[in-house]
Amino acid sequence: MLVGLHDSDKTDFPNYALMKISAWHKAQGDTVEWWIPFLKYDRVYSSKVFTFTEECPYLPEDTIKGGTGYGIYDELPQEIDDMFPDYSIYPKVDYAIGFLTRGCIRKCPWCVVPKKEGKIRPYRTWQEIKRPDSRDIVFMDNNVLACPHGVEQMKDMIGKKVRVDFNQGLDARLITPEIAEILSKLKWIRQIRMSCDTDAMLDVVLTAIKRLQDCGVKHYKVFVYLLVQDIESAERRALALREVGADAFAQPYRDFTSNEEPPDELKRFARWVNHKAIFNTVERFADYKR
Repeated sequence: MLVGLHDSDKTDFPNYALMKISAWHKAQGDTVEWWIPFLKYDRVYSSKVFTFTEECPYLPEDTIKGGTGYGIYDELPQEIDDMFPDYSIYPKVDYAIGFLTRGCIRKCPWCVVPKKEGKIRPYRTWQEIKRPDSRDIVFMDNNVLACPHGVEQMKDMIGKKVRVDFNQGLDARLITPEIAEILSKLKWIRQIRMSCDTDAMLDVVLTAIKRLQDCGVKHYKVFVYLLVQDIESAERRALALREVGADAFAQPYRDFTSNEEPPDELKRFARWVNHKAIFNTVERFADYKR
């Protein structure tokens, strides 16, 4: 069987589902390659993460489609989900990706996870995710600190030859002094990430940052996502984070059910915050003229 794979989003980040699908088909003796328009395949899979990614008009009608971008929340069949990802289809990727947990305890209105994955639960151990040829693991958990299994896995990685990144961010509400101590002992690929999406979260995030600093984590090792819906609110949060030396990153709100672009003013605000040479010299957003 000749199998074609189509990564709709075409980002620099590997598609987890397609890697597992590739691994499963290769284990069956099938030939797997990236889909090429107008060539004949026995089966074609297309995965799309983002709703705003444009659909490819040349995909066959019988293409098997999956992912949040298609509005499809079905999980992979168990026999495919159990496969170790096929990293050979992304030869430039030199790290492992995966989940220690699935689901979340929160119900943020802008997030699809509660509908897609449900309640939080254990999923994998870090040893099951790690590649034998790399010490780096990028975890995609949505709220790893909310699950005892996730915390135990973090503890188990302390002192091991592994570096980590939790790229969806950690829940600042769950960073107790004890959790901060665990985080301070891990080896990080980049920074410790968390989110500050509303004014109500600001004091919580600042407290979490202080607890990390008390455990020896330098201010520049803390990265904070800022959801931008209201500029006045987002600016308060951005300035407070700048004051404590955290690395803020603004993300204009985008409705995951719509393909509409965020308003230009939200994108302009994000440019002010995310361009660090500008953000550290231009005191207020009102002074940013671009």
